[in-house]
Amino acid sequence: MSPLLTALAGLVLGAIAGSFLAVILMRWPEGRSALGGRSRCDSCGEALRPGELMPILSYYLQRGRCRRCGAPIDGRHVTVEVASAAIGLVAALAHPLALALATALLGWWLLLIALLDLEYQWLPDRLTLPLIPVGWAVAWLGIGPALPDRVIGAAMGFLILWLVAIVYKRLRGWEGLGGGDPKLLAAIGAWLGWQQLPIVLLGAGLFGLAAVLTHWLRGHKVTGTDRLPLGTLMAIAAWPIWLLIAS
Repeated sequence: MSPLLTALAGLVLGAIAGSFLAVILMRWPEGRSALGGRSRCDSCGEALRPGELMPILSYYLQRGRCRRCGAPIDGRHVTVEVASAAIGLVAALAHPLALALATALLGWWLLLIALLDLEYQWLPDRLTLPLIPVGWAVAWLGIGPALPDRVIGAAMGFLILWLVAIVYKRLRGWEGLGGGDPKLLAAIGAWLGWQQLPIVLLGAGLFGLAAVLTHWLRGHKVTGTDRLPLGTLMAIAAWPIWLLIAS
């Protein structure tokens, strides 16, 4: 395909994926199924018509409001759709087809993980652990780092943060890391390989410092007990690294 059609395909596929991701983000933490039933207005509960289900476009055509009750549409819908469309676009332009699909899949998966941790401080095993065999399967297809490096990466990723959590608790007397963080780093190692884990942690740390600095510059108080969503920071750091090393 021409670069223009490739870009368009990435955008459209990403926006569609983002629509589904937004539903998961909003329903799963509440114990609701993201697969069952028709899409409905979050306020009045009326079923949405086909014309109201177009990712991104519907939100702006309706000026961010339900056509029936007039209530504002949750902005998370369009935010996730735009972010997911951007991931699809970058993946489509950066890599050939098979690799682009793997790149987009990883990006969408990490996007959902990042948002769940940011909003709910939750890294569900049903989301993080499947990333490990999927990463190994992608390696088996000859995409990205070699499989042995990724097997070692999964083991090292888990052990690094698991040991950090144990040492932190013994020194400080309380939990410093969530139980999902070591599993997420294991999943990232299963995609990027063990060599990239220090870079992921460094990137996560730099993003965290930037977030704290921004918070402070806005006039908010910063203390040593403030918690940062490490899972979100690692997910943000991991995807650009994959873009650079995958081949």
